[in-house]
Amino acid sequence: MATITSLGVGSGLDLTGLLDQLKDAERGKLAPITLQKEQQKAKISAYGQLQTSLNAFQDSLAKINDPKLYQSLSASVRGDGITATTKADALPGSYRVEVSQLATSGTLASARVGTNDQPLDLQGATTLKLNFGAVGADGSVDIDIAANSSLNDIRDAINANKDSGVNATIINDGQGYRLALSSKETGVDASIHSFSFVDAANAPVTGPFGEATEVGAKQQGKDASLNVNGIVITSNKNQIEGAIQGVTLNLGELSIAEGETATSTVKVERDTLKQREAINGFVKAFNDLKGTISTLTAFDAESDTVGKLLGDSAVRTIETRLRSALTSGVEGGELSTLSQLGISLQRDGTLKVDDAKLSDLVANNPQALSAFFAGDAKEGGLAGKLGTSIEQMLGANGVLKGAITGAENRVKSLDTRYERMEKNIEGTISRYRSQFSQLDVMVAQMNSMSSYLTQQFDALDAQLGRKK
Repeated sequence: MATITSLGVGSGLDLTGLLDQLKDAERGKLAPITLQKEQQKAKISAYGQLQTSLNAFQDSLAKINDPKLYQSLSASVRGDGITATTKADALPGSYRVEVSQLATSGTLASARVGTNDQPLDLQGATTLKLNFGAVGADGSVDIDIAANSSLNDIRDAINANKDSGVNATIINDGQGYRLALSSKETGVDASIHSFSFVDAANAPVTGPFGEATEVGAKQQGKDASLNVNGIVITSNKNQIEGAIQGVTLNLGELSIAEGETATSTVKVERDTLKQREAINGFVKAFNDLKGTISTLTAFDAESDTVGKLLGDSAVRTIETRLRSALTSGVEGGELSTLSQLGISLQRDGTLKVDDAKLSDLVANNPQALSAFFAGDAKEGGLAGKLGTSIEQMLGANGVLKGAITGAENRVKSLDTRYERMEKNIEGTISRYRSQFSQLDVMVAQMNSMSSYLTQQFDALDAQLGRKK
């Protein structure tokens, strides 16, 4: 008998449809596992959001846990061209700065030669001697010159020597080529003032060219000259450190004509803005963290929506530790609680700043703020205590890491359970298919037998004259 390959063909029953219904019913057993897996993945995502907020809060704590923040000064300049920056050792004060001369680089050009890429008549020269400093100074750098060097080769030899002290280029003046030298540094001592050629015995020789004789072909480098509150100062750079304690003056944007003086007033004062920004940043980061926690643990009865971490023990632990550190304050200092700074804890768990009170402390008592937030050690102030607590929460053995690991393990377990149940379902459906196939054959056989018997009875009736 031929094998039936499509269910229901032999019997005429919708066995394929029935098998599909049974398959759907069996696979319905996987739905709870899928739902649990989605819930655990949603938890892992929520823990990630919480971790991001904790990291942002930790960053804000690092800023207010720096004692230098409460010592910071800023420099303001009244006048054009001068800018100023401060360091930790700057002191408040007002300084009148008069600049009469900027530091410049020395430049020097050679006499003209006819070609730049053909060998020159070196006249026995093997070395180009570059002379620096004031005219008559003995500072020099020797540049080795290869035989048959061209003007291009001499330029390249200068630039290849890291100690040459100059940058070398070639200028085409329309009639020929010149070697142009420019000192790398500003100031008199770094200024190129002349060059000469010597032979292998270090004896002077004429060389392939000399210095240009045109007016302006040589520019001696100069030192900056300025007057700070009546004190005359010279510098080989336009970025001047130490003229005012802890302050760097930058004269680079000035433009001074010969004989002119540029005058500015530099005022160094406490940088209250930076301190207020850091403290307000701490408050904002905490409130953002609190907002994240509230969203993740919310319950809305009207819409019947539930936060992904509602009732989560890890979140409760984090909230409890943070609240404890915030309310416990700091002992031993002039300030011991946040409320004394004008920072109060609201009913909804967020912080609110009294700007007037905080600004007064920043302006008049930064030492007390430093002691409260930063303390005398990394973990001595409130910021240090909170930072340590967060480090523990975020650490490898911390409560948040443990919660994430637990959720990840549950996902893996659900995956294993899903795979095992899916195999069981496949086995059950395969068994149903085999049984339905057998049923189909059996019903087909019975239908065939029924037809045969009907035919035989009809024939018998006809022989006996029973059939009309």
